[in-house]
Amino acid sequence: MKLNPLNQALLQKSIERPKLLTHLNEVEFIAKETAVTPKEVTPYFEHIKDLPYLKLKPQKRKDSSPKIVGVVFSGGQAPGGHNVIWGLYEALKKINSSSKLLGFLGGPSGLLDERYIEITKELLDKHRNLGGFNMIGSGRTKIASPDQLKQATKVAKHLNLDGFVIIGGDDSNTNAAILAQHFKENNCKTAVAGVPKTIDGDLHNDYIEISFGFDTACKLYSELIGNILTDAISAKKYYHFIKLMGRSASHIALECALQTRPNLVFIGEEILKNKTCLSDIIDEIANMVIKRSEKGKDYGVVLIPEGLIDFIPSFKLLNDELNSLLAHNEDLNAQNVSGHLSEKAKDFFELLPSNIQQQLMLDRDPHGNIQLAKIETHKLLIEMTAKRLDCAKKSEQYFGKFNPLPHYFGYEGRCANPTCFDAEYTYALGAAAATLIQSNHSGYIACVKGLKGRAKDWDIYGIPITSLMNIEHRHGKDKAVIKKALVETEGAHFKMLEEKRSSWLIEDHYNAPGPIQYFGDAKICESRNHILELS
Repeated sequence: MKLNPLNQALLQKSIERPKLLTHLNEVEFIAKETAVTPKEVTPYFEHIKDLPYLKLKPQKRKDSSPKIVGVVFSGGQAPGGHNVIWGLYEALKKINSSSKLLGFLGGPSGLLDERYIEITKELLDKHRNLGGFNMIGSGRTKIASPDQLKQATKVAKHLNLDGFVIIGGDDSNTNAAILAQHFKENNCKTAVAGVPKTIDGDLHNDYIEISFGFDTACKLYSELIGNILTDAISAKKYYHFIKLMGRSASHIALECALQTRPNLVFIGEEILKNKTCLSDIIDEIANMVIKRSEKGKDYGVVLIPEGLIDFIPSFKLLNDELNSLLAHNEDLNAQNVSGHLSEKAKDFFELLPSNIQQQLMLDRDPHGNIQLAKIETHKLLIEMTAKRLDCAKKSEQYFGKFNPLPHYFGYEGRCANPTCFDAEYTYALGAAAATLIQSNHSGYIACVKGLKGRAKDWDIYGIPITSLMNIEHRHGKDKAVIKKALVETEGAHFKMLEEKRSSWLIEDHYNAPGPIQYFGDAKICESRNHILELS
């Protein structure tokens, strides 16, 4: 790919690093208290359960021997991935210049097929501070079956890997724990570490303050939403329904709402808490349209999280039943599935337009999840709202115009050049993972804390992956997986939304934040997202 002047400048841009990472032979992970693995999870991970939390502290390094380490991108792209590898590479080389970093090509399948390249400074110099995963590619292969685990062990031993780093989300880091358990069980020396990646923001807790890529994606989406807000108030004739990425949590929708102030935003977790039904959602949209029309405003903007319908109790019931049915019966389709559903699930399924019914029957992803990106929720809401407004017109409750336009912002945010924050954060995560591997700590996820402050003051931790896990029902079976972090309806950022959104409904407090800044005023280019600022 040809580099433009901005990309050329980004390649040369310096980033701030945590002071702890300056002299890596003078720091070591120190064990803190034991992290508790949930009781129901322990049978799956006997060899890596109940490990201690680790914190990087100034102390003479015990092992500075050269290491051979593999790295892989797993799952969807997120801004900053190349900087993870940059941090990983530089940390390994600082500890011992003879260490080697191998990048497996095309995701986890690259490990199974033994397809890799050696990462070099010359290669990194073409990719640092740039978006995408194109340096080594990514994939969604799960290394989980006995044959796959056996093959992964064979390759790890053949390549004499001291460590293997998986850069991925909650499912990918679950796979990191599975690999770590299997390697230990089969006397394979390869230590496994994970790096928290997902623009959805649903991989966080008291230690993982945010997953990388979230900051960049939200700022990019907010720029696009801001442009549409400006168009809405300029043309004054369209309702824009914008679906945003966020399959299992509404963090992106919440963050973008706080940044842009649309007329209406739905938060899936609030809908689940209040047991809101689909007809209530349609009523809320229709009532907003009617009230704004009375003020002479036949325009507006609505934000919708990608996973919205999965939070509606009736849909959640339907989805759970469909997941179980489709896991054991490939012949089911939209025409014959009703007879296999419970009465409540059947009633809800038949309420949906036929195109949505068809979309619900699409193949699940490799992790057993419905492919919510392919469910046109925003178009469903548009269609049902239009019908509700037609009824209101017939009863002379509404005399305005409803001209809706659907948008979906998803892939636009995944490969953007990382913000200053994400560029620094991802480098630190990569270096943290290298330090975990160097000390032979397996079954951990790299963690950086204190993210609201300057990068030089950040702290580095290792968190046992099993401490983040719970049991979920997938593909008709119970499985140990990392628990997704949902929007907390009692959290500070949601409370801010609650405080502001009633005034946004009718009055236009639109905010167009403009493009992501990589250079310039620190108030702009070094700003943090609301989820960090308000935590």
